[in-house]
Amino acid sequence: MYQDLDEFLSKRAKEKQTLTLVTGVFDLLHEEHHNFLSKAKELGDLLLVGLESDERVKRMKGSARPINDVKKRLENLQEWDLADFIFILPEQFSRPDDHRQLISKIRPNFMAVSSHTSFATEKAAILAEFDAELVIVHDFNPEFSSTKLLENLKKKGM
Repeated sequence: MYQDLDEFLSKRAKEKQTLTLVTGVFDLLHEEHHNFLSKAKELGDLLLVGLESDERVKRMKGSARPINDVKKRLENLQEWDLADFIFILPEQFSRPDDHRQLISKIRPNFMAVSSHTSFATEKAAILAEFDAELVIVHDFNPEFSSTKLLENLKKKGM
């Protein structure tokens, strides 16, 4: 396994492999996460996953989230053996310039998203600046989400 993101990206550049980038929380992993990541992996030679930090997840989803800390979420994703490399996204990652800086460093060929991705138009525009493409690889299924799973557990008193 690679020691860090720079090493992974350097090897990828030398071998001229296509790269698909995915970002997300991936808190309580479920079937739809697996389907999404499997489809994303099919886009290119390599799949790179950027995980949201615990602090950013709290800001996005509330103080009770994430259920699993970033270390556990990373370990859980690694167990699926779909991603070629997983890294933690920066804490400061809300502005278009933050996204632009990351895309400039990674230089993906594709960014895979699901049909419910926020700011898809803005993300596509930034990717296009670097000759990359935003690709919707998965239709969002509202029956399967970490939020929905948590709601169901609360209803059952768990």
